[in-house]
Amino acid sequence: MAAVRSTASQLPLGVKVVISVMDQPTGCKPHHDPFTLILSSGLIIGLILSYLPQHSVIIRNKTSEGLSPWYLLLGSTSAAAGFINVLTLQWGLIRCCKQITAGACLESVLGVIQVFFQWFMFSGIFVLYLLYFPVHLKFVTIKPQPHPGHAPECDCETCELARKGEYVESTSEWKMSVVLACVVAAHFLISLFTTFFVVLTDDRELGDNTTPPNRRVTAWATFLGLSSTMLCLVQYTPQLYRTWHAKTVGSLSIPMMCIQTPGAVLMVLSIALREGTDWTSWATYAAAGIMQGMLLLMCLRWKRRQTKLGIDDYGRPLAVNGQDERAPLLGPN
Repeated sequence: MAAVRSTASQLPLGVKVVISVMDQPTGCKPHHDPFTLILSSGLIIGLILSYLPQHSVIIRNKTSEGLSPWYLLLGSTSAAAGFINVLTLQWGLIRCCKQITAGACLESVLGVIQVFFQWFMFSGIFVLYLLYFPVHLKFVTIKPQPHPGHAPECDCETCELARKGEYVESTSEWKMSVVLACVVAAHFLISLFTTFFVVLTDDRELGDNTTPPNRRVTAWATFLGLSSTMLCLVQYTPQLYRTWHAKTVGSLSIPMMCIQTPGAVLMVLSIALREGTDWTSWATYAAAGIMQGMLLLMCLRWKRRQTKLGIDDYGRPLAVNGQDERAPLLGPN
């Protein structure tokens, strides 16, 4: 072996490069697909830009009123499961990055980057929801009343609280929102830890994308894909219910939905064309596109209704020149 190395060291540079390439695993070959590259790159940029209107609405209005915490919980966990599903199925391509150039590596993992930003940007809505939670819905003033018929010096719990006077406490909706946020964080961390445990047991050769993964990897990826799809199917139900009964758009962004609803078709196509993915990887985004389209149609209906009634997205009267729109535009002569 030492003699072979010594001989190789004396070879011309061009021959050394050929030997070096031959020594690399044959499966780790760069796969260049111009159409998929352009599609994925455009989708990543479009995905980020599509979420900016929603983030902007919350920050600009300094309120997240109108958003359902259950919608955000289901959406965040669904996006996380979808992201980790693709991460699991394309782990072999990620491992190959140490055998190929940086550019080829980036192109091969664009599918992972794409679904990562889907999760990251949607989770950002949940963060903004908590940061800009309406103050009037966050706290409530409690004014205890003494028990009727009890003496003034009564020491029962109800009378004791009444003597202490009114106090402020968090609302049940705010408490629930914090709990749901903790559930989202726990779900992501546990899923990510489990994924690394599963993919590290994959005994395929580096770059071997022809041999199916072991049962553990397949079962975990299928579970993630199915759970992501199921969560997505019910994700919009709380928001549809809340928006329907509020009969206002609230903090929902119509421009975001106008971009993302047709964009779901391109998202599905982009993921389906990726090496190593299957139907469990793109079914989530197909379901999301359909449900989001329903929410968009509802918001457009309420937007039209708001215009007729002269109210804003939160049900407040619109003002014209600093006056209530319902007041006469011309004063008395």
